[in-house]
Amino acid sequence: MRYHRTLRYFVILRRQFRQSEASFILLAVLVGALGGGLAVALGLVAHMLQHLLYALPGTTRLSGMATLQPVRLLALPLGGALLGLLHLALQRWRRRTPVDVVEANALHGGAVPFRDSLTVTGQTFISNGFGASVGLEAAYAQIGGGLASVIGRWFSLRRSDLRTLVGAGTGAAIGAAFGAPLTGAFYAFEIVIGAYTPAAIAPVAAATIAGVATARTLGAVPYLITAASTGITRNLDYLAFVGMGLACAFVGILLMRAVSLLEIGVRKTGLPPALRPMVGGILLMPIAYLAPQALSAGHEALHLTLASDVPLAMLCAIFGLKMLASSVSLGFGFRGGLFFASLFLGVLVGRIYADVVELLLPGQHLWTQDAALVGMAALAVSVIGGPMTMSFLVLEATRDFQLTAIVLTASLVASALVRELFGYSFSTWRLHLRGEVIKSARDIGWVRQLTAGKMMRRAPACLPADTSIGEFRRRTPLGSTSRVVLLNEKNHYAGLVPTAQAYVDGLDLHASVTTLARHPDDTITPDRNIAEVMQVFDRLGVDDLAVVAPDGKLLGLLTEAHVRKRYADELESAQRDLFGES
Repeated sequence: MRYHRTLRYFVILRRQFRQSEASFILLAVLVGALGGGLAVALGLVAHMLQHLLYALPGTTRLSGMATLQPVRLLALPLGGALLGLLHLALQRWRRRTPVDVVEANALHGGAVPFRDSLTVTGQTFISNGFGASVGLEAAYAQIGGGLASVIGRWFSLRRSDLRTLVGAGTGAAIGAAFGAPLTGAFYAFEIVIGAYTPAAIAPVAAATIAGVATARTLGAVPYLITAASTGITRNLDYLAFVGMGLACAFVGILLMRAVSLLEIGVRKTGLPPALRPMVGGILLMPIAYLAPQALSAGHEALHLTLASDVPLAMLCAIFGLKMLASSVSLGFGFRGGLFFASLFLGVLVGRIYADVVELLLPGQHLWTQDAALVGMAALAVSVIGGPMTMSFLVLEATRDFQLTAIVLTASLVASALVRELFGYSFSTWRLHLRGEVIKSARDIGWVRQLTAGKMMRRAPACLPADTSIGEFRRRTPLGSTSRVVLLNEKNHYAGLVPTAQAYVDGLDLHASVTTLARHPDDTITPDRNIAEVMQVFDRLGVDDLAVVAPDGKLLGLLTEAHVRKRYADELESAQRDLFGES
């Protein structure tokens, strides 16, 4: 009896979340609070692990250490070995690549398998906790978005609502980590959902506020970058910072290319995947000995770089070593994100840029603090994407609207140049290397799911290819069907015959109807999606296409009019979902 009562309440809740916007917002608040709490716990445990492995004093973070004991650096290959063992276990358990939140929202309607979330979170935790040059942001996003996906699927939410809830959970976890609700919200819009949708504004905002409030209640110390702006008063500064946006775009492309090329190079060496992280950890040891600032995400190193006056040569050295450490970490199989690493590298680029301008143009001084903040946002946009996300991060750090306007300008310049020259953010670039074609988290999954096999008309009118024209007329009266499919002796597709064509005056009624057949070689397989089907129609200039199996057997028939109507209907449905009108 109690079970049936619980089930009835669950069904009522599911109906309420699907039908009531206010109820859905409350669900987003719950997801945001849970995501924020999990992000706090994950960051705390990873920091405790680093304290244990590297004997960090007090509240010092790994990247804030001036030196590290050489024996402690053995934690890097140890973490790599642990990742290798996890890789071997996952090979036996699940062979496919885990789905992250961006891929889930772009291709799978927000469905993130919970085991994939645990896998990505665990790999990222080990990588960051043992000191590799990666951030925990990928784990925060995965645990927040993955939890939201599980809850949303429990309640059988609609596709658009599930995608929104995944974005809300991800944004809440990121916002909780940085203590910045606006940053978390726009991370959800730009990186995870892929658009600023009216229907998503309230639930995403409510979730991120709940996540940040939960983190503060738990007493978590956020990653929020506290910095003071000195103010921008000269018109030349605007032009200089636009130039910085261009420079950050090239650095971002270089970083993404370096990671992918090193990954490809490691794969070509034939080194077993399970051994790659351990070898990467060994290679990280000398880098960590020279510059501990290159380890982990770089939180404290970023703050120290912002607050202190570091010589240009040292800035360049740390920049080069951090780039190398991040490339080695990801190229050799450590798991994590480049979110905070790109923020730290951006601060270094900004400081270097300001010092170089001072050397080349004496008297045209750029305030290093402002340059560092602009570089931080512009490089992060180049690598991660999300110009509004990074602009709000600077706004929540400085409370300076004038500087934020400059940051937004430089970020948009960097974003435009990266799209023009490269076309991907780091997350979508790695998916591209796996063979996917997505460039953002916008929902294109419905395009993938709507295939020729699902749209075709089964059992079209068919006749043997050796039928005479006279027999064709007898068996297919004019007006009964617009076309007939011909099949050869193996029951394979042999062409299409328009019915009206067989009734043209002057035809030899004893001749084979194959003389009237059209497009005997123009076919399509059932797995082709609707976008590819329309491209084939455009390329061939035909009105009908036969859908055939790989062995040539006829499966069905597609008409261009039907395909284009289905596409228009699905596009209109997606547009209604976008504006919350469904």
